Order: sequence, then C-alpha cells, then structure tokens
Amino acid sequence: MALTLYVDTARWRAHHKHVLEQFPDIVPVCKGNGYGFGHERLAEEATRFGSDILAVGTTYEAARIKDWFSGDLLVLTPFRRGEEPVPLPDRVVRSVSSVDGVRALVGARVVIEVMSSMKRHGVTEQDLPMLHGAIDDVRLEGFAIHLPLDRTDGTDAVEEVIAWMDRLRSARLPLHTMFVSHLKADELARLRQQFPQTRFRARIGTRLWLGDHEATQYRGAILDVTPVSKGDRFGYRQQKVASDGWLVVVAGGTSHGVGLEAPKALHGVMPRAKGVARAGLATVNRNLSPFVSGGKQRWFAEPPHMQVSILFVPSDAPEPRVGEELVAHLRNTTTQFDRLVDH
Repeated sequence: MALTLYVDTARWRAHHKHVLEQFPDIVPVCKGNGYGFGHERLAEEATRFGSDILAVGTTYEAARIKDWFSGDLLVLTPFRRGEEPVPLPDRVVRSVSSVDGVRALVGARVVIEVMSSMKRHGVTEQDLPMLHGAIDDVRLEGFAIHLPLDRTDGTDAVEEVIAWMDRLRSARLPLHTMFVSHLKADELARLRQQFPQTRFRARIGTRLWLGDHEATQYRGAILDVTPVSKGDRFGYRQQKVASDGWLVVVAGGTSHGVGLEAPKALHGVMPRAKGVARAGLATVNRNLSPFVSGGKQRWFAEPPHMQVSILFVPSDAPEPRVGEELVAHLRNTTTQFDRLVDH
C-alpha cells in the first residue's frame, strides 16, 4: 500500500505539446525533486519530445541526470570559486553570475546571468566592460535573465529584457543567445521580432510539467481503520478523541513530504485571515490534512508519522475502508511518491 502519483499520460503529454508550440527553443527545467515526477522520468520525457538541452538546479543533479539524458545540461545555480568540484562531462554548461566566476572557468562552457529586478544574482551594468577580456577564455553559450513572477509596480517584463539587450549591445558583447525565464508566449514573440538575430530560449519548469492540474493526482492507500468513541485515548501522545468516528491510517507521511508546506505569499484580506485562523488552530494541535474522505479534507488526528498519517473521520461521514485510496492535495515540488502509475 502506497502513496501513489497517478498520471493521465496522454493528457500530460498533450499539455507538453501545447507548451512546446508556444515556446520554440524551450529549455525544459528538471530540478529539485523533478517537480514531483523525479529526475529520471523528466529526462525521459525531455528526450521523447526531442529537447537538445535540459536545465538542472545543481552540479550534483547534473552528475545524476547525465546518465539519463544525452543532450546538454545547463546548471542553473551559479558557479562560485571554491565550490566542491563535481566530475561532469563537457556537455555540461555552467551558469555564472560574476566576472570572477567567468575568470575562474577557463575553457568551460558558460551562460552569464545578468542582474534582473529579482536582485538575486547576476553581473551588473558596471561589470560589463570587465567581461570583454574574461569571455575570451571561456566558451560563451549566451546570456541569461531571470525575471520575477509578479510585477506589482506595473513595469513591463519585455522592456526589462530589452534594456539589458541594449546594455549588452552597447558594451559590444555577443548577443547570439539569450536565456529567459518567466515570460509569456506573446512577450517572447515581441522579443524575437525586435531582435531577429538573437536566439531566445525560455527556461520553463512549472508551466511545462505542472501546468495542467487535472493531468495528475496523488492518492494515499488506507492501511487501517479503527472505530473510536468520544474520550478514547490514542496515538503517541495518548490524546483523547473529541467525538465518535474512525482513526484512519493512510500511506503518506513526513518522508513523502506530507505535513510540509512551502511558505506562500498571501495577497488580500481573506487569504491572510485564513492563514491566521490556520495558525491559531495549529497551536491547539488542529491541523487540516491534505487527504480527502467523503468529499472533505480531514483533520490530522496527530502530527504525521514518517511514512503514514493518522486522520480522524467523524461518525457522520461515510465509513472509510481498508484498501481504498484517498485523494491527497499535495504540492508536487515537496512530495516524494512511493510509486508512479501511468494511466
């Protein structure tokens, strides 16, 4: 009995095709936990639709994926002098975000990241004159810009890229390839029209692999069901049951990522109020689980265990049965399944 990721393969791949049509020259991204699918599966899918390159998060990921993908591998984490050396083939391209990093990678294939409004990392306009001598000693694959998801100040993403293209051109740096992130299809088309001599390559992960929410579903198998009465004690901490119902043991615990949630940016009064309410309930050990039984998300009876979770299902709900699977609303990027089933 397992926590299973079910994939409607035909629908999932149809979505890939749609994204590929919108973004020619795409650079599929496979980082972290492989967006919930695993590195091997995404490398297989990228090979299937004919990608010549795959972007990964770190050199350690590149070292693992190199045996599953035969094309180029772009490491997104910028090189830093003094980092632990990881043996990698020549088809690995390193991102660099400083002049010093470029100078330290003599003979390597590199993509130079520029500082965007993200203000995360990248070379600045003041660095550009110093890049001339530095790039002579590397194999420059292009420049890259990583843009924010939201633009609350009303600025235009395309204009930000154009401003950088103008800076690079004024500094007489090569503009044959520009890697971009978080642009819409029409925005990319505008750039291609304005700079026909530059090859724009969109690095896309979430939109490609997770853009169709109906194509995938997590489900946890029910392992045990125990009827309980109000006042019965249970679990590691021997808490009392608040009312009659069932304790349901379901596959999926902390080792799968159940109970772990990435922080979210909250916009508006209502989401903030709900966040405050959830935090208040958590202080009295009331936490809503991701598992759905009888059409409702059920509460954790106690904090998730390593490989299973214990839920409380009240007596007025349909009785859960051993062997049934409960749909689980889980975040793909923090979840590790036991098995993946194509259907």
